[in-house]
Amino acid sequence: MAERFTDLLRAESAPIWQRVHAHPFVRGLADGSLPIACFRYYMVQDYVFLIAFCRVLALGAAKADDLETMARFAGLLHATLTTEMSLHRASAARFGISEAELERAEAAPTTHAYTSHLLYTAHGGTLGELAAALLPCQWSYAEIGQELDRTAPHPRHEIYGEWIATYASPDFGALAEWLRALVDRLGAHASPDERRRMARHFMLSSRHELAFWDAAWRQEGWD
Repeated sequence: MAERFTDLLRAESAPIWQRVHAHPFVRGLADGSLPIACFRYYMVQDYVFLIAFCRVLALGAAKADDLETMARFAGLLHATLTTEMSLHRASAARFGISEAELERAEAAPTTHAYTSHLLYTAHGGTLGELAAALLPCQWSYAEIGQELDRTAPHPRHEIYGEWIATYASPDFGALAEWLRALVDRLGAHASPDERRRMARHFMLSSRHELAFWDAAWRQEGWD
C-alpha cells in the first residue's frame, strides 16, 4: 500500500510535533500542574483563534469541489459557531472569564501570526492548501487528547479533565481523520508544485501550533 501523503507531511514535521507533545503546557494538562493563569490565557486566545478558524471553514465550503466536502465544511462551521463556541464560553466562565472579556480580547502576537497565515492561505490558496494548513490543528489536538487520556491520572484532574476528554473523544478523532483523508485525496491529484505548497503550509502551521502552546505558557503580550 502506498504511503499516505499526510504520513509524509507528518514525518517531515516530526521534530516539531515531538516538541509539542513534550511542552510543559501540554504535560501540565495531564497531571494538573499547569498554572491556572496559563490556562486562562489559553482560553481567551483560543477563542480569538476560533473566530478566524470559522472564517477559514467558510472559505473551505466556498472552495469545495463537491457537495459532500462543501457540506462537511459547512457542518463544521455551524458546529463551531454554535456548539463549540458556546461550550468554550461556558468553560471559560468556570475560570472567571466573562463573555465580555472573550469578545473584547485582542489577538496576541502569536495568535495574530497563526490566524493571519491561515486566512492568507485560505483566501489565496487552493482547497488543498487550505486543508493542509488546517490539518496540524485538528490532527495534533486529537493526538494530544488521546495521549493525555492514556497517561493522565485516573480519574482525570478535576480542572483539566474536561479538556482532555473533549479532544480524546472518538468524534474529534473522526474529524481529524476526515481532514487527513481530504488532504490525501487533494494531494493525490495536485501538481508537484501544489503539493510542495501544501507541505509548506502544513509545516508552517505545525510551527505555529508549537508557538501557540509556548505563548500560552509564557502568557505572551505585545509589551
